[in-house]
Amino acid sequence: MDLRQLTPNLAVAPQIAIEDVALLAASGFKTLINNRPDDEAGAVDHQLMAKAAADAGMGYHYLPFTPGQITPDLIQGFAAALEGEKPALAYCRSGNRSTVLWALSQAGKQSEDELLSTAADAGYDLSGIVPLMRSLAGGNR
Repeated sequence: MDLRQLTPNLAVAPQIAIEDVALLAASGFKTLINNRPDDEAGAVDHQLMAKAAADAGMGYHYLPFTPGQITPDLIQGFAAALEGEKPALAYCRSGNRSTVLWALSQAGKQSEDELLSTAADAGYDLSGIVPLMRSLAGGNR
């Protein structure tokens, strides 16, 4: 598994396998956030992942993020999922969409520079969502 730590309570990853869920729980993760739509090539059905999470004693949130289709409900859902038991792991195809949702959920709570730097340190370039981050933060930098 390619886990990339964004905060002490959140890591992101590319697609994980069903058998990874028990390993994640054994490693201390308490919440799993699935940002991968079921109809995307290579995705594991969210119902199977939900069962694996439940079997491992983890909380589970299915917030499918189709590329280019960010919605306020998706951002709010991600923020709500982060309020659950910690630490959490969010995953999608590469980890990028999960990182985008994290940054957008934190816009206005953390500085733009902090969000961009944290994402870059994890290997994700979020420069393309800066205008949306600024809008969500009320124009603050």
